[in-house]
Amino acid sequence: MGDLLLVRHGETEWSLSGQHTSFTDLPLTDHGEEQAKSLAPLLSGRTFSLALTSPLHRALRTAELAGVTWAVPDPDLHEWDYGGYEGVTTVDIHRTRPGWDLWTDGVPPGSDGHPGESPEEIGRRADRVLARVDTALPDGDVLLVAHGHFLRVLTARRLGLPPAEGRLFQLATATVSRLSTEHGRPVIAEWNVRAHPVDRSSR
Repeated sequence: MGDLLLVRHGETEWSLSGQHTSFTDLPLTDHGEEQAKSLAPLLSGRTFSLALTSPLHRALRTAELAGVTWAVPDPDLHEWDYGGYEGVTTVDIHRTRPGWDLWTDGVPPGSDGHPGESPEEIGRRADRVLARVDTALPDGDVLLVAHGHFLRVLTARRLGLPPAEGRLFQLATATVSRLSTEHGRPVIAEWNVRAHPVDRSSR
């Protein structure tokens, strides 16, 4: 039985500034590309029976630079639809909604077919992904390259928790986390692992 490896994409301008980024298809920064390349040693030497990635550029590029060129895009790995809060920071939201929390208060509808999503809706997408994962784990490890909030919800669901409990699992850019089993139960074996710090002075 393999392990489930989770990779959050590398840095973008909005992940750096704290702006909520879902459907806005930003590229990695130069530093984000360096981060993605640094993941390759953490993934090499494993036998992956399945590798999936979000269809957004920042995840696809992270997978490519990490050496996982065969990952298959899966729309269920898309980031949380933040609706009307796309591109807005939590600090800015708190100016009009003090105490607002994504995990409990949700988001207002946005424009252009982006109504926003609740934790429960993200949880249903995560459950579909985990069903695919379960069919592949007997043959080796499974790799998912996606986004911070989505992977946090997926982790909660893997551990048998409600989707909103993803709030408990802070997830940094360009890290590898590993979900395994102990005595037949899902567990977190490693979290937020980096190969080595990337020197930002080289930007």
